[in-house]
Amino acid sequence: MAVLAILVALVIGVSVYVVAVSIPATHPSSNSPNSPATCAAASTGSSSAVDGNWTTYHGDATRTGVVAAGAVTSVKAEWPGVTLLNGDVYAQPLVCGDSVYVATESDTVYAVNASTGGVEWSTTLGTPAVPSDLACGGDINPSGITGTPVIDVATHTLYVVALLAGATNVTHELFGLNTTSGAVTFRASADAPTAPANAEQQRGALALSNGYVYVPYGGLYGDCGPYHGWVVGVPIGASGSLLSYEVPTSREAGIWGVAGFAVAPNGDLYVATGNGASNTAFDYGDSVIELSPSLSVVGYFAPSNWVQLNEDDTDLGSVAPTLLPNGDVFQIGKAGVGYLLSGSDLGGIGGELFNASVCGGGYGGTAHVGETLLVPCNDGLTELSVGTASFSTVWQTSNFDSGSPIVTGDVVWAVDISNATLLGFNLTTGNLLFSFPLDAADHFISPAAAPGNLYVAGGDQLYAFAFD
Repeated sequence: MAVLAILVALVIGVSVYVVAVSIPATHPSSNSPNSPATCAAASTGSSSAVDGNWTTYHGDATRTGVVAAGAVTSVKAEWPGVTLLNGDVYAQPLVCGDSVYVATESDTVYAVNASTGGVEWSTTLGTPAVPSDLACGGDINPSGITGTPVIDVATHTLYVVALLAGATNVTHELFGLNTTSGAVTFRASADAPTAPANAEQQRGALALSNGYVYVPYGGLYGDCGPYHGWVVGVPIGASGSLLSYEVPTSREAGIWGVAGFAVAPNGDLYVATGNGASNTAFDYGDSVIELSPSLSVVGYFAPSNWVQLNEDDTDLGSVAPTLLPNGDVFQIGKAGVGYLLSGSDLGGIGGELFNASVCGGGYGGTAHVGETLLVPCNDGLTELSVGTASFSTVWQTSNFDSGSPIVTGDVVWAVDISNATLLGFNLTTGNLLFSFPLDAADHFISPAAAPGNLYVAGGDQLYAFAFD
């Protein structure tokens, strides 16, 4: 039996209370030492940061990453807080009602009381994979839950994909957990058809739309094996069959950006791919692809130098597409070149409305307040102002490896990955306002927010901050 120890540590000058909880060895397992979580549906039944919930990556289907608030004048550590000793956290925390939901690489999901930091329940879904179980990789060890889950507030269900190690192979399983108790209420295979599960990585955030949970796949660190970019749609209702889309390349073209998808109001999904294997015939590598709810291709875009991007492993899909309020799409990748695309016609090869160099390289997920766009780069955080057919730089911070940003009121938050520090910048000027050290910071990590509160995972710890 694994036991989380009780300990007290000083972080940012305040005490950190780590709540003890025993996790039985049987799988899946659920333990509820404290009061149950409450994740009530909003009056509209929607998953939106606007109604006080943060139930999907960056708060809503278009991944805006914004919580409305006034001017933030002070920030304090509230209960920087629950130490998750059984695994690192790569997924973004989710917030619903008075609970924060966190998933770890040890295939465990936690519900944490947002007011006290106490563990309300924890459910372990199985045994995570280790490097010897996989075709390559090892940068995440063990490898369990990497992609950000999604909560259906109408049914009080949290959906999460766990990588499970079996006697002879690994599998990706979609679980539905009751948000109040942690009990498993749904389970289905989420593996991509015909794909070797040990060569596919589920890093991108899940999306809930059209009665399906959509799951993106890319390759492992090292780009080994016969992997492809895939999207799998798992039906969660009483009817429906498994949907899938495979990027039509001979190999690679992974869909691995941490934001996963941007979902349009009509249900179409926008994804971006990494480098494909071809240097002759176009293979949808290094592309933005619009998919219908049934996962058929509606349109696509690729830079005119897609061949060079393929050959140099300069993934366009290191950042997921940004769906702007007017329906246009912004895309940036490892090359640091931003592309503005028409939402009515992505443009095919070389058909962008505008392009310009933005930074040294884009990684993670963007945030946007109207036409103001925040872009995470490996050489700083950049704010762009997007017009009808162009964009321009408003400010760029000094050099740091930026995690995916979010916005609370007039403050932009991002984690400095290289120095494990949560940073807060003025939205208008880019001036640094707040800085809080974290225990650790995994790649592309992003805070989550609710009115008056901010939550961020640092390694195996969950931190909470209150602002006014």
